[in-house]
Amino acid sequence: MHGVFLDLDSLAPADVNWQKLRNAVDSADVFPHTPAADIAERIAGADVVFSNKVQLKREHFASAKQLKLVVVLATGTNNIDLAAAAEFGVTVCNNVAYSSIALVEHSAMLILALMRQLPSYHAAVQQGQWQTHNQFCLLNPPIRQLSGKTLGIIGYGASGQGVADFGRAMGMNILAWQSRPGTDAERIPPRLALDALLPQCDVLSIHCPLNEQTRDLINFAALQKMKPDAILINTARGGIVNEADLARALNEDLIGGAGVDVLTEEPPRNGNPLLSCKHPNLIVTPHNAWGSREARQALIDQSVRVVAAFRRGEAINIVNGC
Repeated sequence: MHGVFLDLDSLAPADVNWQKLRNAVDSADVFPHTPAADIAERIAGADVVFSNKVQLKREHFASAKQLKLVVVLATGTNNIDLAAAAEFGVTVCNNVAYSSIALVEHSAMLILALMRQLPSYHAAVQQGQWQTHNQFCLLNPPIRQLSGKTLGIIGYGASGQGVADFGRAMGMNILAWQSRPGTDAERIPPRLALDALLPQCDVLSIHCPLNEQTRDLINFAALQKMKPDAILINTARGGIVNEADLARALNEDLIGGAGVDVLTEEPPRNGNPLLSCKHPNLIVTPHNAWGSREARQALIDQSVRVVAAFRRGEAINIVNGC
C-alpha cells in the first residue's frame, strides 16, 4: 500500500513521533505542503492519501484510479468532497477527540483573558500607563468575574462539553444551542433556539462543525441580540461567524469582545476584517487551539489505528459511508 502525505508540515512533525504513521504504509511520498495545482499529480499512484487541510475535489477522485482511502488528519472534513469519494469507492476516515483537551484549554484561556481585559492591561503596561499612574493599580476598563455569569455553548460535543465543565467549575450557568427547531429546556444543560440563547449569554463559545446549517450562523442580526458586554469565542471553524459582521459589531460596541482562533481563509493572505479591527478586547490566534504537542501525537497515533483497521478490512472513523 503506497501512501502520500500532502501537507505533513501542518502537524509540525519535528516535536512529535510520526514514524509509526509512515510505517503504517509500505511506501510513501511525503510533502510538507501541496499547492492545488499539484494535487492530482501527487496522488495519481496513491492507495492512501493523508491530508489535513488540502482540498480533495471530485476531479481528484475521478483521476486517482488506485486510491482506496483518505485519512483526514483532523476532525473536520469540509475540505473533502465526501459524496465524490463515495461515488468512486474511496473510504474517507477522520480523527476524533484527539484535541478536545487542547481546545478546551485554549477556549478557557480566551474567556479568562477577555473577561479580565488582558489585552488592554498588557498594552497599558507596555505603553507606560501603570508606571505613571497616580494609584497603585489600573482598574479601567472594568474587570469581570465568571462566577454567576451565563455561558452559552454552540456545539455540545467533546470540546463543547469540556468548556461547559470549565464554566461550571468557575460557577457559571450553562446553556446550549438546540440545533433543530424547537426548544428542549428539560435537558441538562437546557437547549435553546438561537434567538432565545443569545440574549442570555455573557459568554458564547462555538464548538460546532461548519456546514450549510452553521455557515454565517453568527451574523450581524445574531450579534445584535447579544448583551453589549458579551464575549464571543470561536475555536471551531471560520465561516460559522461572519467576520465582517463581527468586526462591525465590535467597532460599534454591540458586544464586549471576541476571541477567534479560526478564519474563513487560512492563512489570511488576502486580509480579513478582524485583522484590521482595532478593538481593544479582540484576540485573534492563528488556528493553533488544537495544536498542543500531546494533541498532535494523539492525532498521529489514532491515524495509525485508522490505517491498520482499514488494512484488516475493519475500517473505523468512516465519514462518507463507503
